[in-house]
Amino acid sequence: MGGLFSKPSPPPPPPPTFDEPWRELSWGENTRDLQYARDYQPQSGGVSHLRVMLYGPVGAGKSSFIDSVSNTLRGRMGMETMTGTDQSTKGQSLTKRYKTHRIKKDGRNGYYNFVFNDVMGIEDGTGRGVHVDDIKLAMQGHVKDEYKFNPVSPLTSDDPGYNQSPSPDDKIHVLVCVYSANASEITDSVLHKMRDIREAACDLDIRQLLIVTKVDEACPETQESLRNVYKSKHVKKKMAEFSSKVGIPMRFVLPVKNYSDEISIDPDADTLILCVLRLILDFGNDFLEQCAQNTSTD
Repeated sequence: MGGLFSKPSPPPPPPPTFDEPWRELSWGENTRDLQYARDYQPQSGGVSHLRVMLYGPVGAGKSSFIDSVSNTLRGRMGMETMTGTDQSTKGQSLTKRYKTHRIKKDGRNGYYNFVFNDVMGIEDGTGRGVHVDDIKLAMQGHVKDEYKFNPVSPLTSDDPGYNQSPSPDDKIHVLVCVYSANASEITDSVLHKMRDIREAACDLDIRQLLIVTKVDEACPETQESLRNVYKSKHVKKKMAEFSSKVGIPMRFVLPVKNYSDEISIDPDADTLILCVLRLILDFGNDFLEQCAQNTSTD
């Protein structure tokens, strides 16, 4: 009789993945996007190369993304930047200077027609990490290469690192916010700085996107296979949270897996990296075309 009054079993938990991916990708079919990057030329605006700046909290994967793009394009492992954080100084950024990173074309003379600028990471509180005013000046082309960031005091027009007369090549054409999928909650201080940077870029009509790194570490499903990234409910929730907090539309939020401990190229990681790069290049052309139109109507 006792069995008749036993409690029913609780319903099983919902599955961690969607039945179908909510975005479609052609996994491993990277030839077209690789060729697109090789052939890329800025379409207008009087510039010789597209300039892309990455910003975000310390340890988000900004420098690693530059290395990963280089690895993907060159088809082999290498290192363009000094990546990581300085654990001897409580996780502070290793990036201390404003530096332009160019990617050399293997087997050919010359470089790809886009460059990346990395900046010191954003940190909690005042007097720590990159100063927001330095990023704003860099967007306008006023920061010279090799300028050393000072978290306490931003660049001024009297400083030797200040570019008095920036050319169109010196200015930022695409701004990329970088955040880690397995990072802790964004503090109010860091979030305020990131929003301040985003709003300054909006005022300059600079195109923006957000990349979510370390998606392979975000949940068991993506640890098992990167091809689950657009099926994982957890990853989609993280992307939506970052989109809402930073203020960048979900359609411009993309996941990536940077190269870290690998010793050979992974076609699936390359697919995600090239998807981001393609959007960067298209955004850059949109911005340069707008600049050219504005100039012609002045």
